[in-house]
Amino acid sequence: MAGPTGRGGLLGSALNDLLRSQVTPRHRLSSYTAKHWHAQLSQLTGTHRGYQALQEAGLDVTVKTLLNWLSDPEYNVRRSYIDIIHTAYENAAIVPADPIPDHVKRGQFEISGIVKTGDDERERGNRRAAPLRIDGSRGDWDEIEELWLAGELTDDEFEDHFVDDVIVADIGEGTDGWEFPGASYSVELR
Repeated sequence: MAGPTGRGGLLGSALNDLLRSQVTPRHRLSSYTAKHWHAQLSQLTGTHRGYQALQEAGLDVTVKTLLNWLSDPEYNVRRSYIDIIHTAYENAAIVPADPIPDHVKRGQFEISGIVKTGDDERERGNRRAAPLRIDGSRGDWDEIEELWLAGELTDDEFEDHFVDDVIVADIGEGTDGWEFPGASYSVELR
């Protein structure tokens, strides 16, 4: 039985596609588009999540002050408070990424597409050659997860770290390193 599969033009994009099918990436909520401090404050005070973000950002004002601010968009608010409101708004707008689950880090990866090491370049995952099988449990996922949680795991970064930290950890350097010069990849997680 086939497991979850990611596809893409680069190995890194196939890996990202696979990971996004398993967990929620860091993302911005589409409903957070306000630019003015008053609109941001109004939206924040409308939800528990917003109040929590205001507290975490360090807004410490009385209820009376807060009501004065909310009742008048032209109210003279100190710049430092506007900065705190903006910080809270941005923090509330961002949904953190789910951590990479153990079943991914410990999984068996089957990579199909052009694989090159030294002079050996061939298409894997067809009738002539089995997919490149990688044991993820032997890899070091720390840098991949750090980039993922920060929302900075680009396709190129994922490919570079997967090669260096997972493939090399499992099967070694290869003849002259590992390259994935093809234009179409699929990665199945087993």
